[in-house]
Amino acid sequence: MTRILKLGRSAEAKATDASAVRSAVESVLIDVEARGDAALRELSQKFDRWSPPSFRLSQDEIDGCVDALSSRQLDDIRFAQAQIRRFAEVQKAALKDVEVETLPGVVLGHRNIPMNSVGCYVPGGKYPLVASAHMGIVTAKVAGVKRVIAMTPPLQGRPAPAVIAAMALAGADEIYVLGGIQAVAAMAIGTETIAPVDFLVGPGNAYVAEAKRQLFGRVGIDLLAGPTETLVIADDTADAELCATDLLGQAEHGPNSPAILLTTSEQLATQTMAEV
Repeated sequence: MTRILKLGRSAEAKATDASAVRSAVESVLIDVEARGDAALRELSQKFDRWSPPSFRLSQDEIDGCVDALSSRQLDDIRFAQAQIRRFAEVQKAALKDVEVETLPGVVLGHRNIPMNSVGCYVPGGKYPLVASAHMGIVTAKVAGVKRVIAMTPPLQGRPAPAVIAAMALAGADEIYVLGGIQAVAAMAIGTETIAPVDFLVGPGNAYVAEAKRQLFGRVGIDLLAGPTETLVIADDTADAELCATDLLGQAEHGPNSPAILLTTSEQLATQTMAEV
C-alpha cells in the first residue's frame, strides 16, 4: 500500500501561485513600457533595495569586481570559458552556408547570420549563478553577435564580483546590476537609457520565466524553462545521503522545483528526510 510521508503543495495552491505570477509580471511590463527608467528605479528599490546612480556599471566598477577575486577564482572562470568557447567554435564551424542552382536561374540556399543584439540574464538574488554568464555571453560572442548586454541582480546590496567578472571576461558589451522582471523588461522593451535587444537568453525564477513568456514575439527567447524536477526510485539498498544529494541537487533551483523520492523502504525514506 502506498503511503506518503511528506507531501508537496497541492495543485490548487500551485495554480493560485501561477495566476499571481502572471498578474504581477503583466503589471510590471506595462509599467516599464509606460515609465521607462523611472519604473526600473522604483521596482529595483522595491524588490532588491537597490537604486544606484546608474544601473550600468562603469569600467572602474567592473575592474573593482575583477580585482576583488582571487587569482584562483579568476583562473577558474577563464578555464570554464575557454572550454565553452572552444566547443561553441566547433558548433559554429558545423553550421555551413549553402547555395545551389537547382534549375537555370533558380538559386536556393541558406545563410547563418548572427543577431544584432542579445540580452543575457544571470540569476543571483540568493546565490550568484556564474555559469549562466559563461553559457549566455561566451556563446553569443562566438556566434558574432554585435551587441551583448548582461544583467544580474545585486547580491547583499552590491554587485556580485564573480558574476560581474565572468560577464566582463566573457566579453559583454554592457553590464547592468538589475534583476527580476524589470531587468527582462528593460532588455526586451528598452528605456530612455537602455536600447532593447532582439533576443533574450538565461534562466531565472518563475517571474523571469513568465516575463520571457509574455514578451515572446516581441523579442526572441531561448526557451520557456519550467521548474527543474527529479524523481528518485530506490529500494532498501540505496544510500540515504546520496538520495538526499540527488533530490537537493534539483530542489536548489527554486522553491517550486519538485523533488520526489519513491521507495519500497520506509527506513530509507525517513533517513533521506533526515539527511535533507
